[in-house]
Parts: sequence; structure tokens; C-alpha cells
Amino acid sequence: MADPIARQAERFLDHLAVERGLSANTLSAYRRDLGRYLAFLATWGILDAREAGEDAVSAFIVRLSSSVHGEEARPYKASSVARCLSAVRSFHRFLLREHEGSRDPTAAIVRPKVPRGLPRPLTVDEARRLLEAPPTGTAAGLRDRAILELLYGSGLRISELVGLDVDELELEEGSLRVLGKGGKEREVPLGRFGREAAEAYVTGGRPPLVGARSRGALFLNQRGGRLTRQGCAKVLAKHVKAAGIGRRVTLHTLRHSFATHLLEGGADVRVVQELLGHASVATTQVYTLVTREHLREVYYTSHPRARRESRKEKGR
Repeated sequence: MADPIARQAERFLDHLAVERGLSANTLSAYRRDLGRYLAFLATWGILDAREAGEDAVSAFIVRLSSSVHGEEARPYKASSVARCLSAVRSFHRFLLREHEGSRDPTAAIVRPKVPRGLPRPLTVDEARRLLEAPPTGTAAGLRDRAILELLYGSGLRISELVGLDVDELELEEGSLRVLGKGGKEREVPLGRFGREAAEAYVTGGRPPLVGARSRGALFLNQRGGRLTRQGCAKVLAKHVKAAGIGRRVTLHTLRHSFATHLLEGGADVRVVQELLGHASVATTQVYTLVTREHLREVYYTSHPRARRESRKEKGR
């Protein structure tokens, strides 16, 4: 028979999946973080979450903060520790709501301070070179160009892109129906280049890739199945190299670039929030910080009364 804590964790995960409608990727992260917590509690002889006190939770966070992971034995980032604490806190609060236990052992635990890192978007020229990198003479090339255009031109999350079906693409209207976080659906406009790339792929690139496993999936791999996020990451890495971009670019970098370039072009932050599918405008406002940094950089390097002194000038 499973320990009480294992059953408690499964009920919590079922709650997240059924009642809160979290995505498979988010659920996987919760399961992974809870697994670490349960394994730690087992070393303390705690087999029921109601027996976990503040000392146990605190010791777990200290242990995690000082641990390493992966083949390269890298220490856990503060953001990873904070995410894990958030999962543990949600777990115990769920049990309280279910009348299992009389206190929250995480209530007094301080969340690790996470340094706020700004996204590093592509420049407009880097984006142009990347989007022009895939060749248009092959089915894979047409697919890759459509993928990059939709990620940058419509600001899709990678999970949203790989989950797209053909019937969610409205070429005549120039829009996409996207299923975002929490199962929320939104309509996203297609720009001229995105529309042209999507049409070229659907009419000329997708048919040669279609197989028995394709069903309604929009983006397909070479075996005819739905393209995965890992497959998209390989597509991106290939074309980043071909475009001669000598820095790290992730799939999410294209979404960052979409938002940053919209704001730099004068878009209202509330409009960008809707396009990105953010529940709160506070999440979107990080991109306004990026554009402010860009404005400061341009100001200090361009205006004759703002340029910083060079070393040569300081030595005069």
C-alpha cells in the first residue's frame, strides 16, 4: 500500500490537472519538484505530509539550494529553488483546504530572492536574417520558415505552436486560434510575411510530409507525426547557425523579440498583453524595461551632449 504522502501528492496533481487545467509541461514540473520534496521527507522518516513541520520544509530548501544536478553538476538557480518552494507551498495549502492538517508548514519560509533578468531579444536585423535562413525549395525549408515566422511574427509560445492543428489556421482572415495557458483560447493575427509563409507551407510543404500519424497536426516531422518542441529547438539551432548569429537564441527568444519590437514600434502594453496571452499586465511590463534600456543605450551613444567620456578624453 502506498504511503499516505504519495496518495496526497497524487490527489494534488489530479486537482491541478482537472480543476485548474494546467498544461502537461507545467504538471510535469510540479511532479518533478514534489518528487524531490517527498524523497527528502522520506529521509526524515516523514510518510504523511501532515507530519511535515516548518523545520523539515526549511531543511529541504537549504538542501536543495546547496545541491547540484545534471552531468555538469551545476548548482540549482535561485529561480529553480523558488519554483520548487512554490510547488511545496501549493501542495500544503491544498491539503489544508481539503481539511488534512491544521497548519501550513511553509507559511514562515522566505522565498529565495531571484535576480530579475531581462530578456535578450534579437535585433531587427538578426530577426530578418534568421527568418530568411530556411530555404524555400524543400518541404522542410517551407515548414521551418513558417515555424520561425509564427514564433516571431505572432509571438506564440512553443507549446502553442506545436499544438496547432490545420483547422486553427485562418489564412483568409489572417489569424490563428491558439490554445494558451490554462486552456484559454485567443485569436492571434498573422502578419503579411507569416501569412505568406504559412500558406506556402500548407500548400507546398505539408503535403509531402503527411503520413498515417499526421491527423490534423499543422507542423509535421519527417516521419509524418506532430513536430515536438525538441524538434523545433533543432530547427531553430540549425537556422541560427546559418544566419550567422553568434549568441544563444532559444525558442522563447523569438517571443521576447516579438513583444520588444512591438513596444519599440509604439504598441500599447495592454495590446501586447492580449497578443501574448498574459493573464496579468505585470508579466508583460518586463518588456517595457528592455525597451527603456535600449532607449538609454541609443541616447548615450547617439546624442552629442550625452555621450560618455572615452578613456582618452578622461586622460586629458
